[in-house]
Amino acid sequence: MQILRWLWSAWRGNRLQAVLNALIGVLMVAVSLAQVWAVKRAIDVAAGSAGGSLLWAVAVMGLLILTDFGLNISSVWVRNILGIRAQNRMQQRMLDRLLRAEWAGRERRHSGDVINRLETDVNNVVTFLTETLPNTLGVLLLFIGAFSYLFSMDRLLAFVTVAILPLFIGVSKLYVRRMRSLTRMVRNSDSQVQSVLQEAIQHRLLIKTLEGTGAMVGKLAHTQQQLRYHVLQRTRFSVLSNFVLNFGFSFSYLVAFLWAAVRMSQHTLTFGGMTAFLQLVNRIQTPARSLSKVVPAFVSVFTAAERLMELEEAPLEEQGEPVAFDAPCGVRLTDVTYAYEADAPVIDHLSFDFRPGTCTAILGETGAGKTTLIRLILALIHPQHGQVELYDGRHAQRLSPRMRCNFVYVPQGNTLLSGTIRDNLLLGRRDASDEEMMQALHQACADFVSELPAGLDTLCSEAGGGLSEGQAQRITIARALLRDRPIMLFDESTSALDPATEQQLLSNLLGTRHRTIIFITHRPAVVKYCDGVLRLNRC
Repeated sequence: MQILRWLWSAWRGNRLQAVLNALIGVLMVAVSLAQVWAVKRAIDVAAGSAGGSLLWAVAVMGLLILTDFGLNISSVWVRNILGIRAQNRMQQRMLDRLLRAEWAGRERRHSGDVINRLETDVNNVVTFLTETLPNTLGVLLLFIGAFSYLFSMDRLLAFVTVAILPLFIGVSKLYVRRMRSLTRMVRNSDSQVQSVLQEAIQHRLLIKTLEGTGAMVGKLAHTQQQLRYHVLQRTRFSVLSNFVLNFGFSFSYLVAFLWAAVRMSQHTLTFGGMTAFLQLVNRIQTPARSLSKVVPAFVSVFTAAERLMELEEAPLEEQGEPVAFDAPCGVRLTDVTYAYEADAPVIDHLSFDFRPGTCTAILGETGAGKTTLIRLILALIHPQHGQVELYDGRHAQRLSPRMRCNFVYVPQGNTLLSGTIRDNLLLGRRDASDEEMMQALHQACADFVSELPAGLDTLCSEAGGGLSEGQAQRITIARALLRDRPIMLFDESTSALDPATEQQLLSNLLGTRHRTIIFITHRPAVVKYCDGVLRLNRC
């Protein structure tokens, strides 16, 4: 029931495409049944079994064929244009949900797995809700219409034709249970393959220098072998199931053909009537076959929905209007303790005051809790004991995600995104002018941008490719300066700079005291410029 509620919620955002597909499907059913009647009438007119103009009978057939062409073109248009829009909307909604969720501290899922879900599983859900489900309505109507038409001509044959359906219904429950398990294994294996590929591409320089190409390709081969094994299992089960159903459908068609031939030989059925019989049997069995394919579609969408629902398990952060403080403001930790899951505390009863307008260096060996402290200050995680407060000259308040608007954070490493330098800077402030961007670059000692042939419009590949590490670091600092918030956090953000550039940058940053600045660093030059030092030790 939970999956059905989730699918219903997802369907509500894609009603237009679903309704259009359903309407086109109903019209196609009407045209299909009308074609049976038109062909029967044209044959009977040609054979002299019915009166009327043969030319008009053929013209009606042509008109119905053209109408069917038009409906098929409309279906393709709706599927391609509205379909990609629906998929984009769901991906945006899922990404928005992921970005607004609470920070887990330690990621449970590989990024390759998450991307696989956002692409393949979203596509499966959208296709099912906007195409498969509406088309099923048309399939049911075609089945009912064709059966009723055949029933009006020969009741016994109509019942013989659908005799396989009870068998189909009886085995469908067993089929769903087994196929759902197999599909889940295939999707999980596919995510593992994508995770290996993504890691290999992201870290290809490391792999090359460690001469680990063979090991990485071997790891990919192993995960691909698991995927092939699960696909083989699912295929065997699917082939066996389809063979049983198709054998029943084929046997039913042969019985219908023999019955119509006997009646025609006894002159109780015209040649046009026999043609109509066989067309109607086909139009009964075709939707029945289509309905049998709906079961795997249900299995696939249930699996996809489960995987997407797992991405939504993390609770949302506190939502609401941002809470801004006057500059300068400070951060105060009082008896703060934090541990990841069942591990020993990383931060243990820490109290410290990052006073407004000061510059503080955080020092400590690896594993001492420097990164955890930054996450606490940014309200990405919350202390299990004690409290973190933000305060200015007027009031103090317990830190929450809504106060993140008061911070600028420059993470460790290269955090430039693919695109132009301008695109990266505008992430700091969307309405920044060229003059303001150049001023921020100057303050960050990144005047080299003005000397580049394309200037601000210089393209960077993934992770700032095309720039040196030092150049990339200075652009990320300029991006932080454009954001211009009262508290700035730098995590080893000058590690790739030469001493002279680092000294000039620190002088620029600390020229005024309207910001509170926190450095995580190992560099003595940075510590020299700070008002205070917080030393963290392993608990």
